[in-house]
Amino acid sequence: MPFTASDAVHSTREPWSQRAWVPPAVAMALTAIAGLALGPDFCLLPFYAAGPALAAGRGTPRTVLGSAAAAMALITLAAAADGLLGHQRVWIALGGVVVVTAAACWVSVTRMRAERRLVDVSEVAETVQGILMPPPPPRTGPVALTGSYRSAARAARVGGDLFVAAEVPDGARILIADVQGKGLEAVEAAAVVLTAFRDATADVPTLDRLARTIERSLAEHTSGDRFVTALFADIHHDGSVTLLSHGHPEPLLLRADGHCRHVPLPDPAPPLGLAALTGDTPTPRAGPSLTDGDRLLFYTDGLSEARDPSGAFYPLRAHAPALLADPCPASALDSLRTDVLRHTRRAPDDDSALLLCEFGPDPAGA
Repeated sequence: MPFTASDAVHSTREPWSQRAWVPPAVAMALTAIAGLALGPDFCLLPFYAAGPALAAGRGTPRTVLGSAAAAMALITLAAAADGLLGHQRVWIALGGVVVVTAAACWVSVTRMRAERRLVDVSEVAETVQGILMPPPPPRTGPVALTGSYRSAARAARVGGDLFVAAEVPDGARILIADVQGKGLEAVEAAAVVLTAFRDATADVPTLDRLARTIERSLAEHTSGDRFVTALFADIHHDGSVTLLSHGHPEPLLLRADGHCRHVPLPDPAPPLGLAALTGDTPTPRAGPSLTDGDRLLFYTDGLSEARDPSGAFYPLRAHAPALLADPCPASALDSLRTDVLRHTRRAPDDDSALLLCEFGPDPAGA
């Protein structure tokens, strides 16, 4: 499970519920057991300082001081049991606990400040994500929509992948895109693409004109060295589909009868931002005709190019029946995410966006 802002808050405010005391308690208990087994000749008293040292990793200064008090008590009890009270080695062990405790308190305070900064950054990122790319509406025109976004950066909630949908007179208009690169510049370009789509889609009747509008916005509002792979789709009320690809991966068609295949995208145009290099005018193409219950999965290359340790790509089509069999689209996407992690055996190293569209009448209007 990814680390969230609420996790950071709890780790700084409720360390005992997070069992921050367990590592120091275990370390001191093992030291006590070893001391009893080996006897006073081995002089394990300084090892009790491991308690407050370990407490700094997850606990507050109060946890560190509590561990230090326990360590001093155990040192005193062990010295009394061995007849060493007042011996020089006891004072050295107690002094070591004091020094380690002071350092551990400083480490704990520094860690907590960093966690609070992470909370602030995470909350800002979540707000930006909500403004930049809010969850898709449950239904747009003739399709029900379910989205899933995952950033490759552990502490981030936003990246360069995006999807957006809008209702148009003849159905639903969808865009899924992937900005080249990562970081704030990719987020900036993604914001330009989303804003241009939202501003223009109601007034631009065709996908090729919409793509040119977004291309101009990228040229005007970015440094000009960013390109964006994009896939535009119009899903009409009669089930017909129009597609326009700018170098983006093919969508996956999941038929209600169980047949699954990738939708070919003939003559894809160059990514947005590179059209000036070719001068070609891309032409939208007719896609498959959908019937009730059919699903289309749009995705970015963070999914299609996910690899296992041997370098093998994720077999998306092999997982397609599970995407269709699950009646809950959100659960189907969660299952897909889990299967990808099982395949790669590591955290994702690229952003990925998924948009699952199910064609059919609105149950609420039936």
